[in-house]
Amino acid sequence: MKSFSVKKVSKISGVSVRTLHHYDSIGLLKPSHRTEAGYRYYDEARLLRLQQILFYRELGFSLRQVREILDDPGFSLIWALENHRSALENRQKRIASLLVTIDRTIQNLKKGEIMTNPEQLYEGLPKEVGITYRQEAIDEYGQDAVDQSERALMKMTKEDLEKLKKEQGQIASELFTMQNENPESDAVQRVIARHYANIRMFWGTSNLPDKQAEAYAGLGELYVNDERFTLVNGVPQPGYALFMQKAMRHFANTQLKKASM
Repeated sequence: MKSFSVKKVSKISGVSVRTLHHYDSIGLLKPSHRTEAGYRYYDEARLLRLQQILFYRELGFSLRQVREILDDPGFSLIWALENHRSALENRQKRIASLLVTIDRTIQNLKKGEIMTNPEQLYEGLPKEVGITYRQEAIDEYGQDAVDQSERALMKMTKEDLEKLKKEQGQIASELFTMQNENPESDAVQRVIARHYANIRMFWGTSNLPDKQAEAYAGLGELYVNDERFTLVNGVPQPGYALFMQKAMRHFANTQLKKASM
């Protein structure tokens, strides 16, 4: 079977030799074999794994998350490639729309033309979904709950809010890497407790103790029933969604219901 030296892999992939050595040291991409002199060589299977690493990195995944995904016994290369293609197609469409918007704006500015359709200034840019989310929250939890949550957020400083958001991202990353573990295990439930505490800061005191379990478990159901929660960096993650639903439901039943008694 044909194999390639680390220098050759670096040349054809654009990944530096130093980075390939780092991938080896953390167990992300091991060479298929080494010579007696210690030189690394990579076969076709390793090259395909490197391709997956680069795709997932392009989509914003951390190295730890990529390793967890690729080492999952249920990982399917074809499924992954199909999802990469879908995510990149969506990104390509958005970029194409942004380029059209930029070119149109440049032309109008150069010609000094009057802006007859202001909406064209924002084609391709992310649309605000806050209004939609707010109405959904009102329908689900009631106007009083939403008002209380909004008042809690308004009292926060910008620094406090940024800290909460950063913490939220860190917790989500930890849970994503744990998705193959038992969602009811102590290790998972400790991280879920932090997840709940973070969510409560956004909720404020909008839910009475006897409603917290229902609200948190209901949020967990969204992971399997609402595609906005199922997607991670634009890629569907049904296994992660089911893991979150089970972990949050267990926490609600064992901790929050007990606290409300």
